[in-house]
Amino acid sequence: MEFDWTQGALAEGLRRYNAGDFFAAHEAWETVWLEAHEPDKTFLQGLIQVTAAFHHLRHNNPVGAGRLLHAALRRLELYPAWFGGISVTTLCTDIRERIQALHADEATPKLARARILPVISIQ
Repeated sequence: MEFDWTQGALAEGLRRYNAGDFFAAHEAWETVWLEAHEPDKTFLQGLIQVTAAFHHLRHNNPVGAGRLLHAALRRLELYPAWFGGISVTTLCTDIRERIQALHADEATPKLARARILPVISIQ
């Protein structure tokens, strides 16, 4: 599958995620996930779990958020440093930091979202 973060559902999900509209990001990416095949499907599932985790945090559910972040990390750690145009290394580092903050009982609604950073080539 060609991951194009500049248009379509992937771009819409990324825009929504970066705007903090986590539920809408989840919905946008789920439309792509439904049609995807492995290894893209599991990768997208990890991204969707990250968005759902931050949705849970926003609604003061740190336990649910922690579970989703752990699940996302288990999936995403299987991928190389870059996959689907995303820095998996950066994303996994951020997820680990958020999990650590949750375990330390830091102010969970104020946790910064994990960075989902696509490399967008300019042609």
